[in-house]
Formats: sequence, C-alpha cells, structure tokens
Amino acid sequence: MSEMQDRLGPAQWDSVPGKWNSDEDDVLVCTHVRAETHDVKSFLFRTPTAKLFRFRPGQFITLELEIDGETINRCYTMSSSPTRPDTLSITVKRVPGGKVSNWLHDNLKAGVAIKAFGPSGEFSCTLHAAPKYLFLSGGSGVTPLMSMSRAFYDLGEDRDVVFVHSARTPRDIIFRNELATMAHGMNRFRTAFVCENIGEQRDWSAPTGFLTLPLLKSIVPDLSEREIFCCGPEAYMANIRAMLASAGFDMTRYHEESFSFERLSSVEKEEVQGAVAAASVPSVGFKIEFTKSGRTIDCRPDQFILEAAKAAGLRLPFSCSKGVCGTCKSKKTDGQVVMTHGGGIRQREIDAGMILICCSKPLSDVTIEK
Repeated sequence: MSEMQDRLGPAQWDSVPGKWNSDEDDVLVCTHVRAETHDVKSFLFRTPTAKLFRFRPGQFITLELEIDGETINRCYTMSSSPTRPDTLSITVKRVPGGKVSNWLHDNLKAGVAIKAFGPSGEFSCTLHAAPKYLFLSGGSGVTPLMSMSRAFYDLGEDRDVVFVHSARTPRDIIFRNELATMAHGMNRFRTAFVCENIGEQRDWSAPTGFLTLPLLKSIVPDLSEREIFCCGPEAYMANIRAMLASAGFDMTRYHEESFSFERLSSVEKEEVQGAVAAASVPSVGFKIEFTKSGRTIDCRPDQFILEAAKAAGLRLPFSCSKGVCGTCKSKKTDGQVVMTHGGGIRQREIDAGMILICCSKPLSDVTIEK
C-alpha cells in the first residue's frame, strides 16, 4: 500500500475534511486511471491530505504540467460530480499529435502528483434552473454534461433530461454503460446516441450519420421548451447553433463550452487569416517581444496582448479569453501591463511576474517569455 493510500485510509473518516483550496495547496495526486474507451481515459485525483472538492457540475480545473521542460496550462472539465466530494476526475481523449493529451495518457498514473487550480467556469445547469433540459455532446464534450447528470442521479433528482450524444462509432461512446444505468434508474432521464458509422458493431440499431434538425426533433419533439447545454468540437457546436437558429430556438436558453488546445479551431484559423491585413497596418502603441518564438509585435494601449498576437499570426494557447481559465498564463520579464482577470491567476503568481495575456493591456514595451 502506497504512502498516499495510507494517508487516505480508514483514518480519514475520523474527522470531517476541510474544503480544497488551490490557492493554498495546488497539488493533486492521481489515485486511479480508468480506460473509458480505446482512446479515452479518466484520471481520478485526491489531495495529499484529505480535503473535499466543492464545485458546480460542469465547471473545469486548470492543470499546470511540466512537459519536456516547459510549463503548460490546460483546462479540463471535471467529469466527476460534486456529490462525490472526496475525489475529482477528468476524462481525456488521446489526440494524435496532441502534446498534453498524449503526455497524460502515457505518464499520468496512480501516485503521480500534478499541480492544478480552480474550479472555474459558468457552464452549469445549476446556474440556469429549468423544468426541462437537453444535453448535447460530441466526443469528449460529454464530460461536463456527465458531471451534471451524475449530480442529478446521486441526489435522486429525477429531472426531465434528454441526453443526446454523438460519436464516431458505438465503441467510441464514452460512459455508455453508466448512462444506461442512469436512464434505467430515473424515469425522466432519457439518452439517445448518434454514430457516424457502426464500426465493428453490426447489431447497432440507433441512428447513424450526423445529427440533423429533423433527427433531433424526432428525438426531442418538445425541443423549443428545453434549456440546452452543448459541448463538443467547434464544428459540432457550429452545426448545433445553425440547426437551432433555423428552428427559431430562443438562443438565450442555449449554453455551450469547449476547450480545444491541441490544434487551432476553424474559428481561430478564420480569425488569424482575417487579421493578416490588419496586422500589416502600422499601429501606434507598444512593442511586445516574445523571447522564445523570437517575434516582436505591435500592440495598442487599448488592445489585449493576446488579441494583438493573434492578429499578427502568432499561435498561442488560450481558451476563455476572459481571464478565468489560466491557459494563456505567461511570464513577463520586462515592462508594465494593466490586467483585469477573472480568477485565472493567483496572487503569488502575479507577484512572480506572471500575467494572463488575454486580459492584459500594455502600459509600456513588454517582454514575455513565450
């Protein structure tokens, strides 16, 4: 039995643990790795000393990983539910060529400690009470919706939920068996799966192809009456938005979440391509030097550094663009900025010269270690 297991053995029940606070202790220890599909794994964590995790289902944490001598921040939605507060889990799909997802799959094992902070995010059904919900997910976008579903199930709240998940093939359906258990155990919780093709499962009788508006309406006839939560690849969510708009759905009742760091999304590519002309126009402002890439760009005083970098064609990791997730955290070695963040950076990191470039505007020429 490991030292970690000793600390978290029966003695942990002798007292009520306090709440985990990443500002005070940002270390999490992996306690178990579970294969969900052939290329998806769930990683379960506890704190070094027993603490309870409190968060809204659907929120995310930011991992701070050391990979090949580089510090990388990545956001992952928690797939676990706050109703199971002793552990926290994330569920990660291995992306071909993806630096972080491959490192996690190959290196993160029971006993390995990492740093993390959070929780963060506003993608949660708890913030949008409704009599009926529709959960739409594609691929690994199932994770926040699974957290919400697990919370309903654990609390015995038989909510009117239709959970529609899209996958490449039946064997790629994440949490398939657990979702079936939930549907069996709750009268008003219903699941539906749509696969691009049947793969090796010849007896598949559910819909194949891609989710279309007629198919969605056949699964959810009362579509217009539901609060919708959607998560998945950008192309998937763009298709969902277009379908709902064409159906006249009230988009104020549509909520989405997506983290894509392994490659540029189609939206980001359009932003970069569309900004080429703007990047060539001389601007009045300050110089921003990125020492690792060897690039120096112009940035106006009223412009966020990330915005200027994207306009100049620089590819930098980011997600929320609101100073919440911490993905764009960078070391500032010279110069002054004004930063208005939403909790994605800790005071001790600010004191050490770190900034979030998505919400930082220059007050002088700035040098960034990136």
